[in-house]
Amino acid sequence: MFTGLIEEVGTINHIKRGADSSQITINSLIVIKDINIGDSISTNGICLTVIDFNTKSFTVDVMSETLKVTNLGTLLKGDKVNLERALRLQDRLGGHLVSGHVDGIGEIVDLKSEDNAKIITVSTQSKLLRYIIYKGSIAIDGISLTVFYVDDSIFKVSVIPHTNSITTLLDKNVGDTVNLECDIIGKYIEQLIKPTDAKDKSKADISINFLRENGFI
Repeated sequence: MFTGLIEEVGTINHIKRGADSSQITINSLIVIKDINIGDSISTNGICLTVIDFNTKSFTVDVMSETLKVTNLGTLLKGDKVNLERALRLQDRLGGHLVSGHVDGIGEIVDLKSEDNAKIITVSTQSKLLRYIIYKGSIAIDGISLTVFYVDDSIFKVSVIPHTNSITTLLDKNVGDTVNLECDIIGKYIEQLIKPTDAKDKSKADISINFLRENGFI
């Protein structure tokens, strides 16, 4: 689990491509300080597992499913990526809960400056937009951001200078793709309250009222 608060920007050092998978080696200074084999590292918002490391870099495996639903397959040697180590239980939750399981890809369709902020407009599929709400949270390439506009085809976020300075967002251009992870809470609620098979008596009584009465919403 992650928070969407990026710790550093790493650089792709090597990519070994397989038929339907790949291994990526990433140069890093911060996230490798207490790294271990098997650790999870959020890389552009994607939860990847460390399989090897040294004092300057770490290597992760990327399976075919991850390549299908993210933009990792488009990365090249020298590209920058946002990095975050998995959350410790005693850490402050400064962003929002991010699982590192990307829901899909969006495309940047507009970029503009507004005083000290950068406004980013992203288009994506309706199946993702249904989970994106005004003033809600969205992870873009692993960065926790707040939505300030959404309709049936696009959403917008406003990025402060600090976030621009410590992530890859400043390098993005119109037409670039980004990895999107919607707020996990909305997806769980939808799963709980959607209609179920009448034969499944154990779930038949779950409703909005049930969730409210039991403190879930």
